[in-house]
Amino acid sequence: MGVGMRMEVLSPADPAPCPRSPPLPRLFPGRLSAFPLFLLALLLGFASLLWLQLSCSGERPVPGGQDRGAPRQPCPPPAPLQPAQDEPSWGPHRLALLVPFRERFEELLTFVPYMHRFLSKKKIRHHIFILNQVDHFRFNRASLVNVGFLESGNDTDYIAMHDVDLLPLNEHLDYSFPEAGPFHVASPELHPLYHYKTYVGGILLLTKQHYELVNGMSNRFWGWGREDDEFYRRITGASLQEQFKVDREGGLNNVRYRIESRTDLSIAGAPCTVLNVLLDCDTNETPWCTFG
Repeated sequence: MGVGMRMEVLSPADPAPCPRSPPLPRLFPGRLSAFPLFLLALLLGFASLLWLQLSCSGERPVPGGQDRGAPRQPCPPPAPLQPAQDEPSWGPHRLALLVPFRERFEELLTFVPYMHRFLSKKKIRHHIFILNQVDHFRFNRASLVNVGFLESGNDTDYIAMHDVDLLPLNEHLDYSFPEAGPFHVASPELHPLYHYKTYVGGILLLTKQHYELVNGMSNRFWGWGREDDEFYRRITGASLQEQFKVDREGGLNNVRYRIESRTDLSIAGAPCTVLNVLLDCDTNETPWCTFG
C-alpha cells in the first residue's frame, strides 16, 4: 500500500458556484404565471413516457394499417450493475461485509452502491449485511458485528468489519481474502481521524476462522468507542497490564440478541441484506448500556 492511498469520511460535497446565465429572451408575456408552464412541462413529460412505453410494447398504432399486428421489439431490460458473482474468474472466497448501523440512512444510500461496485470491479464475491440496531439501548458496534458473524451463513469465509461512513477512495486498497492474518484496510496512516499505532477500527478484514478463534468482540462496550482497542488486545494476545484489558468471558459465545426482521433489498441496483437487530443487555452486568 503506497503513498496516496487514503480513506475519507463521507460528507456532503460543497456545491460548486453556478455561472451566471444570460438573460432569457422574452418569449412569453411578462404576466404569465409559472403554473401553466409547469403544467405544460408535466404533460409533455407524461406524453414522452407514454410514447416510449407504447413503442416498446407493440401497442403503438401503425400509420396506414401496414404491418398491423406485427410483433414489436420489447423494451430492453436495464443492464445489471455488475457481472454475476458465479463466474470462475471471481475466485473461491466470499466476503461478508458487516456494517453496524443506526439511523444514518443518507450515508447508507451512498455506501451500498459504492461498495458493491468497488468489490465487483475487483471480482470479490461478497454479501453486504446492514446490521440495524432497533432496540432502545446505547449503540453497540461490537455486538452487532458478532450478530453479523453469526447470521452471515456458511457461504462466506471471511468478514469485513466496516463503518458506514468510510469509503475506499483508492482502487488499490485490498479487500481480498486475508490468509496471512487480520488485515487493517483503514490503517492508522490512512484513516482521516485516528492515527495511533494500535488502532484497528474503521475497516478490518479477518477470516471467519480467526474471528471465531478470538471469540469475536466483547459485548460490554455500549456507546461509541474502545471496542476496537479491546479487540486489538484479543488479536495480539497482549497482557492484562494494558490500558484496555481483555474481556476473557464475553464474545460470540454470549451475545444476546433477537432478529426482528431480515430483508433482502436493492439500493440503486446494489443488493444487500438488512437485519433489524434487538440486542439484550444485563443491566446488572453492564448498567451503562442504558441512556438513563
